[in-house]
Amino acid sequence: MTETLTSTTSGGTAQAGTSGQPPVLELDRVTAGYLGDIDVLREVSMKVEAGRISGMIGLNGAGKSTVMKAICGFLKPKSGSVRLDGEDITGIAPHRLIDHGVWYIPQESSLFPYMSVEQNLRLPLDGRPAKFSDTGARLDDTLNRFPVLCDKLRSAAGDLSGGQQKMVEFAKAYMVRPRLCLIDEPSIGLSPKIASEVFEWIRLFSASGMAILLVDHNVRRVVRMSDWVYVLSLGEITASGRREDFQGDLHDQVREWLGINF
Repeated sequence: MTETLTSTTSGGTAQAGTSGQPPVLELDRVTAGYLGDIDVLREVSMKVEAGRISGMIGLNGAGKSTVMKAICGFLKPKSGSVRLDGEDITGIAPHRLIDHGVWYIPQESSLFPYMSVEQNLRLPLDGRPAKFSDTGARLDDTLNRFPVLCDKLRSAAGDLSGGQQKMVEFAKAYMVRPRLCLIDEPSIGLSPKIASEVFEWIRLFSASGMAILLVDHNVRRVVRMSDWVYVLSLGEITASGRREDFQGDLHDQVREWLGINF
């Protein structure tokens, strides 16, 4: 293990010593759950920085999607805090995220199937003229990045293939240009070819300066493309480190914890 690796195996948290720049997103000892005294997350701490991809891996039921919900305000933490650029946004109403420069790409489609592709792309910006006064220019730039959509603008989103719908999801995020993009299981249900394209879009987002928090069932791919990786087990961060740290001893430990070989 390298000295940047932090790990704990008995109920503690793991705090990342990432690049040292101020984090865009910081979770500090977040505890959350859905029912009474049953905690799904237990004192989860993590950081996500601008222009970097932070990956979160773990078995089904480890709490990965719950972390996303706690950040987005769909689930209010019982304790701990969620901070964006140092501002406490714990329990923020989900519809206010866009005004804070946060965008969430969920596992399930968030498109309106009977609306056109163009209407879906413009929708997040509608009603916010002060913040998004250049919608036309953003649309042109987005279509340059996703040229396949040029011929689909008038098509109903629900008529597109699964891969094309996922492309519209990412194009919507690109229209917004968020500071922070939360991406939950983007390759699920997609062919290997389309999944590879999805991961290239994520690299594009990171290269543009976005802070990325990524969850995906393809553990090998998440580790390879992330600047920092968190291992979540039964609602706790049990290890974290750079992608380079996930070799040797840590590789063997994570393989044992997750029951998989990556």
